[in-house]
Formats: sequence, structure tokens, C-alpha cells
Amino acid sequence: MSGQILDLFHHQNPQIFDLPDADIRLFAGFFSPAESAQLAQKLEAGILWQQDQIRMFGKQLPIPRLNAWYGDADKSYTYSGIHLQPHPWNEDLLFIKERIEKETQRKFTSVLLNLYRSGHDSMGWHADDEPELGPNPSIASVSFGASRMFQLRHVTKKLRANIPLDNGSLLVMQGTTQHHWQHQIPKTSKAIYSRINLTFRRIL
Repeated sequence: MSGQILDLFHHQNPQIFDLPDADIRLFAGFFSPAESAQLAQKLEAGILWQQDQIRMFGKQLPIPRLNAWYGDADKSYTYSGIHLQPHPWNEDLLFIKERIEKETQRKFTSVLLNLYRSGHDSMGWHADDEPELGPNPSIASVSFGASRMFQLRHVTKKLRANIPLDNGSLLVMQGTTQHHWQHQIPKTSKAIYSRINLTFRRIL
């Protein structure tokens, strides 16, 4: 899908993006560099990472990243044909969860973690619009490690936007965003180190 790349107007603390049909805000440096480095190291070593498979073009193919699902015991999650049962919260995830819940005034039951090992790992176009997330889900996305470009495209208008997600940042998507926008993390040919992304959600 081609279209105009929007020049994003924003306010500081947080940056509030002027996108039609969306409520997206970015808290840069939400976690300090020291916190981010420590949490990234502990999560990469301590999370029960797995590489799921997805059916594409009639074949079962490994997704281009590692992932894990943690949360309340009864909150399973299904996306793209992948069914995930939650691992129990650990101390580090609860620390992150409590920090973002205080800022957003939202309660989250679960978190999907993705480990992008290099620029070759990616996430394709999608919206977080699964039924178990409810009609207007709030998604809180935390990034540790290498900066990656978060790309958005409107589903009916020829509009696109790019938001770099830097180390320690918190991106919040809420309201009708998932109805009208898709997002992805594209591959990059740049030689970059790993990135861990945590997307906190509330499963109904």
C-alpha cells in the first residue's frame, strides 16, 4: 500500500501524534538507560523464549523473531493461528507492568514479548484487534535495546507514519487506533544489535 508519509506533529511529555482515527502517544526515555540495560539483559536471559510457526502460502514457516506470552493464569491469547498459554509473571515483568499502569491509569492482564535478534527479524503488517482484546483495546509497548522503526498505515486512507522506537521508550495506542491503522516492524539491512519489545494488553 503506497501513500503519503505523514509529518507527525507532537507535544512533549508525552509526544501526542496528530493522526486521524488514532490515539497514539510516545513517552521517550520512560525507562532510564541504566534501567533499560539491566532489564534487557535480565529479560533476554530469563524469559522462556520460543519460535512459533505460522502457515503462509500453504507452508508452516518459523516467525522471524522469538516470542513469549506471560500473564494472569486464565488469559490465553490467539493471533495469526498461534495459540499461547501464559507463563506466570516474574519480578521483572511485574516491575515494568506496575510502572506503565501508574502512568497510563490502565490495568493489564498479559504481555506479549518479542525478541528481535538482529535487523533480519521483523513483524509484518497487522492490527491488535483480536476479539479477546475488546472493542477499543489499549496497548502499551515498551522497547529495550536497538532502535527500530515502527511503521503505521491507515486501512482506508493513503496515509502512513513512521515512529522510531528507541531504547527505554513507551508507546501507547488506544481508542479506535486498531480499527483504522495497521503497524509493522520491517527488516533492516543495518548492522544492529538485539531489541526486546513488550506489548502489554488486557484480555477480557
